[in-house]
This record gives sequence, C-alpha cells and structure tokens, in this order.
Amino acid sequence: MTYTVGVDVGGTKIAAGLVDEHGDLVARDRTESPATDPAEIVRTIGTLVRSLVGSREVEAVGVCAAGFVDKQRATVVFAPNLAWRDEPLKERLQKELDLPVIVENDANAAAWGEFTFGAGEDVDDLLLLTIGTGVGGGVVIDGELVRGGFGFGGEVGHIQMVPGGVLCGCGNLGCLESYGSGNALARMTREHAAQAPGRAEDLLERAGGDVALITGPMITEAAQAGDPFAIERLAELGDWIGQGVATLTAVLDPNVVVIGGGVSEAGELLLGPIRTSFENHVTVRGHRPMLEVRQAQLGNAGGMVGVADLARRR
Repeated sequence: MTYTVGVDVGGTKIAAGLVDEHGDLVARDRTESPATDPAEIVRTIGTLVRSLVGSREVEAVGVCAAGFVDKQRATVVFAPNLAWRDEPLKERLQKELDLPVIVENDANAAAWGEFTFGAGEDVDDLLLLTIGTGVGGGVVIDGELVRGGFGFGGEVGHIQMVPGGVLCGCGNLGCLESYGSGNALARMTREHAAQAPGRAEDLLERAGGDVALITGPMITEAAQAGDPFAIERLAELGDWIGQGVATLTAVLDPNVVVIGGGVSEAGELLLGPIRTSFENHVTVRGHRPMLEVRQAQLGNAGGMVGVADLARRR
C-alpha cells in the first residue's frame, strides 16, 4: 500500500497526516506554526513530513492553507494568517522533500475530503461551508473541484448579504462572513445580551458577568444545555447561513450542502435553522427538489484528508 501526506498550515499550528487510498489517517502529527517566517514554514513542514513517512512508500504531499492559490496550484498569492505573498510554495517544498507537491486552499481541500470520503461521497455536486472564525467554502460540481478561472473560486463567505452592512475582514461590507460566522455569532450575542441581560443570565454567568467575554463555544454549550437565549442566537446564525445557501443554490444547484467548522458542533441546533431558512428563501421554492443539509463527517481532519487525496490524483 502507498500513502500520501496531507499538511494543513495555519497561523498557530501545522498539522500533518499520513493518508491511505481509503482516506484513512494512518498517522498524524502537529507542531507550532512559524507563521511570520516563510523559509522556516518550509523547513517545519519538511520535518513533519519526514517524521510521518519514516520507511513507508509515499507518492506525494498535499499542502493546504487559508488563502488564495494560483491556477497552477503552485504559488500562494496571499495568505491572511501567514507571511506568504506570492510564495512559490510548491517549488520550495519539492526541493525540501524530493517528492511531488500540490498546494490547495484549505476549504477547497476540506470540500474534496467530504466529497470523496465524508458527508458527500454519495453525490456528484456538493457545497461545503466551514463555519468557524470566518466562513470558508468549497464547491464540487459534476465530480470536479471548482477553482475558477484564476484559481480563486469557492470563496462563498464573501458573497454580499447586506449592502453597506457590517465591515468584513476582507475589506468589503455586508459579506456572509460578517453575519454567518463564529465571530458574527459572538458579536450578535453580545449585542443582544447587552440589550436584554435578564434573558442572557446563563451566558453572562459563564462569562463571569462580562458581556465582552461571551464566546462562540460558550453559546453552543449553553444552547446544548437548553438555554433558550443561546438557542435563539444559534437560530439567528442559521437563518443568515440559510439565506446565503439559498443565494448560492440559485447559481450552483448542489445536491448536498455540508456544514463544517467549529460552530457545526452545535449539530441540529444550527442545521435545523439553516434548513428552515433555506426553504424559506430558495428560488422556485415548492417547485424544485430540496437539497440536503448535512454535518461534515471528517471534522478538522477534512483538509488533511482532502489535500492528501488531491496529491494522489495530481
């Protein structure tokens, strides 16, 4: 049996996994990310990969990160959490590792992982939204990962939801990420708690009485414990996401929408409102097949598994 290695590079950590042809993680490791030093990132990836490979036969290495990757899947044009600006990552890693390397956006890699081995392996068309600090996304149509004319496709978190709305980290106003992300959940919950502290007693207690210390995980934990205020906040988030999915569906028409990322751990408390909102906003509602909204199955390993498989298929 031969293997490929998937590497997920973030601003705080680098995770790597040895993956077989069935998408199973045979071994995995992680280390701190030297995010401000491009040369050190390459050396760190090399050390991680070599420690995983050992004496095994490895075909190729796939590397994914949040950011914009060129059409040739070789150069990271821009990475918001790393010091990569027009970074020729494929060339440098191939010299470091003496193995074939492919480079991919992390959400694209996660979408491919879910399509091939996870929540979407029974369909041909899939839309993935990763709901975490921001909103990432990946699209598979007719069994092919959609990368776009310049390689920057799939950035679904930056469709405009509210003209002139909340400032997004991308610099535009009113993006889906500004209303449907983990950061948005925390922001909106703090606003509601400040306006009606009596309804937010459970959350305020969890936050030590300080509205500013309310976090997304706190909200999910409170909702799972049955707190009505927290449940409403997840429903509000789900409503925004569902509207975004309806807009994207008008263009992409996927069979399945997969919801991943840390906030997806809320399960049906988030997925249920997404489905309801989607059904209320999708075009030609009542006269079209309804897609399925599913929770991601691969968790935080999705990017590693997906990019390892893309390396195998290079």
